[in-house]
Formats: sequence, C-alpha cells, structure tokens
Amino acid sequence: MVSIRLARGGSKKRPYYHVVVSDSRSPRDGRYIERVGFFNPKARGQEVALRLDQDRIDYWISKGARTTERVSSLVKQQAKAAA
Repeated sequence: MVSIRLARGGSKKRPYYHVVVSDSRSPRDGRYIERVGFFNPKARGQEVALRLDQDRIDYWISKGARTTERVSSLVKQQAKAAA
C-alpha cells in the first residue's frame, strides 16, 4: 500500500520533516517514491514552516494512497491558511 507520511531529517533536537509518498513497507527515513513537501516545526521569523504540493497530494490520494493522521492535519492546516 502507498502512504503519504513524514520522513525525519535534520540534526539532533532540530527536527525537519519531508512529506513523502512511499511504500508502507519501506522504513520511515528510507526509500520513497516522491517528495511532495516539507514541514519545519522549529521555524522562526521569516522561515517557511510548511509547504505542500497540494496537486500532487490529491493525485496520489486519487490513486489510492493513504495519509497518516499528522499529514492529514498538516493538509488541513495549509488549506485553512490559504483560505
């Protein structure tokens, strides 16, 4: 099954997440099919905290991909901010 989930990056105590489309059997930070955005929970000032390619997320969901709970909330958060 294909899932849209977060892959952790960044250094110790400074998390940075890529929103990726991957096979659910692959490791969290392992191989992925496509990177569709990023999330920076420690963003300060002018730094961008969240950027998602909504068109690609909608495409993968139409193909049967499932989003994790956290990614679903991030998608809603971006939609609310855009409106």
